[in-house]
Amino acid sequence: MQRLSCIACKFFVILLLLITVSAQSMAAESPCAASEYRQFDFWLGRWIVEVGDDQAGRNQIVRRHDGCLLEENWTSVNGGTGSSMNFYDPAAEQWRQIWVSGGTVIDLAGGLEDNSMRLTGTITYLSEGVRLPFRGLWTPLVDGRVRQYFEERREGRWQVWFEGFYQKVVE
Repeated sequence: MQRLSCIACKFFVILLLLITVSAQSMAAESPCAASEYRQFDFWLGRWIVEVGDDQAGRNQIVRRHDGCLLEENWTSVNGGTGSSMNFYDPAAEQWRQIWVSGGTVIDLAGGLEDNSMRLTGTITYLSEGVRLPFRGLWTPLVDGRVRQYFEERREGRWQVWFEGFYQKVVE
């Protein structure tokens, strides 16, 4: 009987080792582990967003789903909110952003250019039923901030829509 329990112990230990190695192997083989999926990581974190000398709001960008998605959650100083999903699309070899807030949908695509994330697409104003060309640029600055710059195209010319500077929240 004692010999049987010893065999059972060895079997149990081997089974645990196999499960551990298998779990580590699966974790190491994330489908989103390639460097392209890390290009927008400079935007990760909790941020205070400033426009000029004024605080515009707070933003939090977190990695989700095994590193395959960057999720943004924005709250303005006036209480307005919005969220975006940002992901690298390997078939198109570009980044995508889908932003939704009360009244606005932004759909962008693009990639890293000269150390900045440049995305272009459209903005849709839901209450007006208007869709316009739109573009955004996220640039990491040497002081640790990130500049976010958006433009929309109205009446044949590009106009500044938003320029904010992200300052990391120190915890």
